[in-house]
Amino acid sequence: MEFEQNNSKASLSQSKEHPQDMEMYLHAIFNNTGDPIFVKDEDFKFILVNDACCRFFGLSRDEIIGSTLAESFPSEEMEGFFSIDRKVLEEGKEILSEETLSSAKIGSKRVLTRKNRFVDHNGKFFIVGVVHDITQRQKTEEKLKRAASVFIHAHEGIMITDASAAITEVNDSFSRITGYSSEEVLGHNPRIFQSGRHLPEFYTEMWGKLIAQGYWEGEIWNRRKNGEIYPSMLTISAVKNQADEIQHYVSLYSDITSIKEYQNQLEHIAHFDLLTNLPNRVLLADRLSQAMLQCQRHQQSLAVVFVDLDGFKQVNDTNGHDVGDELLIAISVRMKEALREGDSLARIGGDEFVAVLADLSSIDNAEPILKRLLLAASKPVTVDGLILKVSASIGVTFYPQDDVDADQLMRHADQAMYAAKEAGKNRYCFFDTDRDNAFRVQQESLEAIHSGIDNHQFVLHYQPKVNMREGKVIGVEALIRWQHPKRGLLDPIEFMHAFENNSTSVKMGEWVIDKALAQISQWQKIGLNLPVSTSVNIAAAQLQQPDFVNSLVTLLATHPDVDPSFLQLEVMETNALYDVNRVSAIMNGCMALGVNFALDDFGTGYSPLIYLRKLPASTIKIDKSFVQNMLSDKDDLAIVEGVIALAKSFKRDVIAEGVETIQHGTVLMQLGCNLAQGFGIARPMPAADIPAWVSNWKADESWLGVK
Repeated sequence: MEFEQNNSKASLSQSKEHPQDMEMYLHAIFNNTGDPIFVKDEDFKFILVNDACCRFFGLSRDEIIGSTLAESFPSEEMEGFFSIDRKVLEEGKEILSEETLSSAKIGSKRVLTRKNRFVDHNGKFFIVGVVHDITQRQKTEEKLKRAASVFIHAHEGIMITDASAAITEVNDSFSRITGYSSEEVLGHNPRIFQSGRHLPEFYTEMWGKLIAQGYWEGEIWNRRKNGEIYPSMLTISAVKNQADEIQHYVSLYSDITSIKEYQNQLEHIAHFDLLTNLPNRVLLADRLSQAMLQCQRHQQSLAVVFVDLDGFKQVNDTNGHDVGDELLIAISVRMKEALREGDSLARIGGDEFVAVLADLSSIDNAEPILKRLLLAASKPVTVDGLILKVSASIGVTFYPQDDVDADQLMRHADQAMYAAKEAGKNRYCFFDTDRDNAFRVQQESLEAIHSGIDNHQFVLHYQPKVNMREGKVIGVEALIRWQHPKRGLLDPIEFMHAFENNSTSVKMGEWVIDKALAQISQWQKIGLNLPVSTSVNIAAAQLQQPDFVNSLVTLLATHPDVDPSFLQLEVMETNALYDVNRVSAIMNGCMALGVNFALDDFGTGYSPLIYLRKLPASTIKIDKSFVQNMLSDKDDLAIVEGVIALAKSFKRDVIAEGVETIQHGTVLMQLGCNLAQGFGIARPMPAADIPAWVSNWKADESWLGVK
């Protein structure tokens, strides 16, 4: 201690002996201080500033000394400065103030604190000030306030845990959703919310991804404090420090119970008949496909039974649709009771039903069930005091004896049903076909088609697609026609079936895409650029080809002047898309090229909701059979309305086929569908007619006023 005192005295003595050294020390301290320091005289003129002050104002020392800097800053800001300076001189004391400065010299607006001290030196008054820039600190504080506000007021539940997954913070929304207060969960592991619905592997996978990627997102079932199990959408993020060590986990989640309920409602609409609550075509197709797989595994048979009610139309016409509906409901209940557990009954439209009888050890096992169905349909039904009686004509085909796909099984059962009607009704008939003869007929048809391709007999016609509400032409659909040398111009329905699920369909599909691209190029050269696309129908067999994407790349390369976004591929026969995940990957590969997709004929019963969820198509096309009849058939109207609702729910565009009248278009727009095509707008036409039609077409005035 004595040494330190002696050393201090020695230093002081040296300073007195060398005042120039002390001045140098003070000057170094003054100019190396990070905060601006200044001295002003009584007129508020700067007489001394340090280097930090020059840097702050963006001026040299010569520019500052002798100036008040009034000309460098807005007058209202400088007046605030001067008022503080006057107060310091008048009151002779130190004043701490917070002020704002803005000038091109100092960049953006700066917030600062200024400590001003009065100094009296030999009768002269001075102001000594120290400035501290708090702009960044204030921004940080505001950011923290906003973050705290988000945490407190967020609608989603927020939970923060430490690195060991112990809960450290929750917000009010967390308590509202879970029923737990913060005091009840702090320090606990989130496993207290587990519902028991997930296997341990689910959580292992979740934590594995969270640790590896620092992020996990997905749906999870949790349990509230009252024991209720609910679905939630959960996002977990790992928060790391600068050493890349996990410090916290932040979980953000919301209760999606209402969304799940709405999805269930939509799925019910998509899979069940609105009148009878029986499965519809969509669910029937899925169940039939599953039953066919079971047959293959267990080496058993199944029966596809097509039921059409005899005399129902007369009941409907005589007594009205309400009575007819009650009759359909009653008969559907009876027929369902006539089946075995495990069998399926679906209503596919009007008075037509289809049953799938599974697990038949022999064909003979089906006959007792068929007889019960006939009896169920023919028993009298009383509706509002009316005694109503109909019968049924039933067609049956068996799988794998009838070794075709699900779609063909339905057609064969339908054909057998017509045979039952022709045989006198109120009976059942089995489908019977001469396979050799059918094969020969198909081969002859294929040969004729190949000859037509080689001789350039096939052409494309184009049907315009429009936005009815905006009165704009948005594109065209390419439709194949056969200019047959003997039969004239043939529609696809007269020849397409001959090469379904055949390699010819792939060859024909590639030809259509090539011709459509060539046509787009020709239209562009004459200045016709349709704002959306030219769509081409592509069969499931073609889409599922292993080299489909490469083939499309080759076709696009053949027409380098055509932007791929002008081509849209309409996927037909979605029931034939056996591997949805693979098809989705193929579609994504095409979309990477710029091509987009539409799901064609949606609503016909062969477009399960899984396709809508998994296939990346931007557009859904409502099948024309429903659109054409929706003005007179409330079931078809309900289907159209349901498809539009589904499209909106999945954020897809929707376009209606089969718009034959102005009224069709009006109703569609009222339901929320603005895009359409059909004979009421334009029939398919040769490519040469499209430019003139596009130039002359105008939407009906009544459409432009629809709300």
